[in-house]
Order: sequence, then C-alpha cells, then structure tokens
Amino acid sequence: MDKFEELFAQYNCRLSDEQVKAEVKAILDKHFAENNNVEVWKQCLHQIDLTTLNGNDTSAKVRGMAKKVNEFRSQFPGLPNVAAICVYPAMVADVRAELKEDVGIAAVSAGFPASQTFIEVKVAETLLAIQAGATEIDVVISIGKFLEGRYQEVYDELCELRAACKEPTHLKVILETGDLKTAENIYKASLIAMQSGCDFIKTSTGKIAVNATPEATYVMCRAIKDWYEKTGVKVSYKPAGGVSTTEEAVQHYTIVKEVLGEEWLNNKNFRFGASRLANNLLTSIVGTETKYF
Repeated sequence: MDKFEELFAQYNCRLSDEQVKAEVKAILDKHFAENNNVEVWKQCLHQIDLTTLNGNDTSAKVRGMAKKVNEFRSQFPGLPNVAAICVYPAMVADVRAELKEDVGIAAVSAGFPASQTFIEVKVAETLLAIQAGATEIDVVISIGKFLEGRYQEVYDELCELRAACKEPTHLKVILETGDLKTAENIYKASLIAMQSGCDFIKTSTGKIAVNATPEATYVMCRAIKDWYEKTGVKVSYKPAGGVSTTEEAVQHYTIVKEVLGEEWLNNKNFRFGASRLANNLLTSIVGTETKYF
C-alpha cells in the first residue's frame, strides 16, 4: 500500500454522488431561509476575492478596481470591504501601486488555469508574483495527473509551491472540481491538497463549463472537517467560478455553516472568488440596482 492509499484509507472517501445531492438538498431546504438576510449578505460581501482574470485586462482596468476598493467605505458607510483583489501575476504590481485599503492581493499563478506547464515555470511564476506584491497565491492542481492516479506527482508539485509561498503568503489550491466530476475524486483531491500544507482549498478556475456547485462545497467542507478532526489543522475554503447571485452565495454560506460551523464564517477561513457577486450583493443590501464595481 503506497502512502496515498494509506492516506485515503484513514478517511471515508467513497462518497455517493446521489447521497451528496440528497444531503445538500436537506441542508438547503432546512436552513437556507434563515441565512437569507441582510447580515449574511454583508458577511458574504466581506468574504469576496474581487476578481478579474481576462485576457484583455489592462493596467488601467486593474488600477480602477483597486481605486474602487479604496473608496468603497466612503461610498458605502457601514458596509465591510471585500477581502482581496485577485488578478493575473502581470497585474499584481498595478494593484500594489494603487491599493491603500488593508485587503489581500491574490495572484493566480503556476500555469493558471490549466496547470499544464513545467514545475520550474510554476515555481518561478509564483515567486515573481510574490516579489511583485502578492500576499495570496491561487494555483491549480495538475488535473490530468490526478485523473491518471499520479497522486505523488500532484502532491510533490504542491509541496514545491507551498515552499515557494513562505509565511505570511497564503497558498490556495484549486481542484477544478468540474473536471474531477465525482464526489470521491473531489474528496481525495482535497486530502492531497491539505496534506501538502495549503491554506485554502478552492473549487474552480471559472474557466470551464462546471464550476462551484453546492455539492462540491459540501464534499470539500466534509473533507476539511474530517481533516481538522484528525489533525487539528484548520484549512480554509473558497468556492469560485459561477457564484454570481445573492441566492448562490447564501447557498454556499449555508452549507459551510452547517458542515464546518460558525468559526469558519469569516474572511480568513471562507472566501468567494467572484467578479459579479459583489454588485449583486450590494443590490440586495441597498435595495436598488447597484453597479459599483
């Protein structure tokens, strides 16, 4: 038995997709309404990694986003600001030059979004993003290697990236759950990522057809809970891609709350990766259509 078979044997990896769907439905049927309120909407806003990851991103656009974050509290007194700004590595310096608020600077790195490049390139890009000012690094697992069962290689790459992200830089590992497809695969990939020492596990890049789903959130939170109970190590969680409406945010919030508990309901332990969600939450909070970001 290799070390990953031994790791998987310590946990209940054989999750049924149908059972996961049923458990998610039960949670949302029972608890969604109690969380669908202004205070939760405000909390979700405070947990957003405000994101732009487009090929046509410009310095002016990214600096404009940072300026909006700087001015947010004066425009919306009493509301909490977003948690971070997330951009491509080449745009990190622009965010750093413009940003005055105490929010994180996240950079997607290591061959995002496909992760189909050399580990040397992944490490170099990560180090350059940190040097430019990134305080958080979002990387994607080598999905093809995972699907072939090459778990050791997936793990070794993540360990190298973890070593590049020295404290206090946070490492977020994206599983690309839409490509992993099954609950069992998502759970196993979560374990490998957490074994590597990452700070967050994250659903998706937002660049494929299926991104963050309530079922993926449930499975990943189950993995985080099981890992915490066995190791005492608290890993944070980030659904990203496809979470754009207030209703969707509250669905994920509700699942995190019911599976992981109140202590995860803050922007240190729970984030949303989103580009449209902030304006939709603001619209819900303010009560009129708001397109600030």
